[in-house]
Amino acid sequence: MQTPRPYVIDVPQADIDDLNHRLARTRWPDQLPGVGWTYGVNRDYLQELVEYWRTGYSFREHAARINRLPQFTTTIDGQNIHFLHVRSPEPDAAPLIITHGWPSTVYEFLAMIGPLTDPRAHGGDPADAFHVVVPSVPGFAFSGPTRETGWGSKRIARAWDELMRGLGYDRYGAQGGDFGSIVSPEIGRLFPERVIGVHVNALANASTPTDPADLDWISPAERELARRQEQDWIAHSGYATQMGTRPQTLAYALNDSPAGQLAWNIEWFVDWDPARTEQAPVDRDAILTDVSILWLTGTAGSAARLYLEAGEEGWGGRPEPSP
Repeated sequence: MQTPRPYVIDVPQADIDDLNHRLARTRWPDQLPGVGWTYGVNRDYLQELVEYWRTGYSFREHAARINRLPQFTTTIDGQNIHFLHVRSPEPDAAPLIITHGWPSTVYEFLAMIGPLTDPRAHGGDPADAFHVVVPSVPGFAFSGPTRETGWGSKRIARAWDELMRGLGYDRYGAQGGDFGSIVSPEIGRLFPERVIGVHVNALANASTPTDPADLDWISPAERELARRQEQDWIAHSGYATQMGTRPQTLAYALNDSPAGQLAWNIEWFVDWDPARTEQAPVDRDAILTDVSILWLTGTAGSAARLYLEAGEEGWGGRPEPSP
C-alpha cells in the first residue's frame, strides 16, 4: 500500500454543465398505456426525477458534505483506492471497515459516521465507538475504473486487509451491505486472526439456497416463503444477468445517457409493487448523489463489471467457513 494522499472532490463546472445539457436532450422512449411499473421504470416518474436532477438538485452541496470528512487515495495491488478515514475521539475505539454495494457509493454512509465515531456526542455509549474506514469499491466512483480483470470479492477482501494494516489497524471489524455483505465475510474467512467480528445487512446472495438440502432445515411455511422469494428474484434479476454476463455492452449506454443510467439504478430504490407505492423510500437527493458520482467519474460501466468479476466467488456455492 502506498502512502495515502489527501483527496478532495473537485468536479469541473464543464462536467456538470455537460450533464445538464444531456439531461435536457434526453430522447424519451414511448410507454404503453396503463402499464405503470410492470414493464420497468415508469416514464412519468423518471421524467419528473430527471427534471429535478437538472433544475433543482445541487451536486456541489452534497459533494461538500463528503469533503467535510477526511478522504484519501492510495494504490493497492495496482489499483487506485479512494476511502474515508474518520478516527474516533475515543482512545479505545475499535477500527471498522465498511463496504458498500451496487449501485452505491460512500455517500450513503455519511449519516452513520458521526454516531459510529462519536457515540457520546449522539447520546450513545462511548464504549461503542469506532474508527471508521469507508473505501470506494474498485471500479466505483473515486476509486476510478478497474484497469484489469480479477477484481472479485476475494481480491477486494485482500485489498481491504492491506488497507487496514497500512492504516495501523492490526485488529478490526468488517461491515457491509449488498455486495459488501459478500466482501465483509470474505475478509473474516481470509484473515480470522485479524478480524474481530463481521456484521452484514442486505445479504446479496441470500435469495436462493446454495444447496437443495438447505430447505430441509426450515419449516414448510419458511420453504414456501423461500420459494416465493426465489421467484421474485427471477422476475427482477435481469439487471444482474446482464451485468454478470455482458457488462461491456451495457457500459456504452450507461456512459452516454445520464437519464438511462438513472433508470438502470433507480429500480433498487423504488418499490417493485406498484399497488403499494411508486415512490422511492430513499430520499431522492441521496439517489441522485450516488448516480451523479458514478456519472461524473465515468464509472457506471466499470461498477457494473463487478457482477461478472465476482463470478462464483460471490454468487456460487456455499463458501468454506473461517478457521
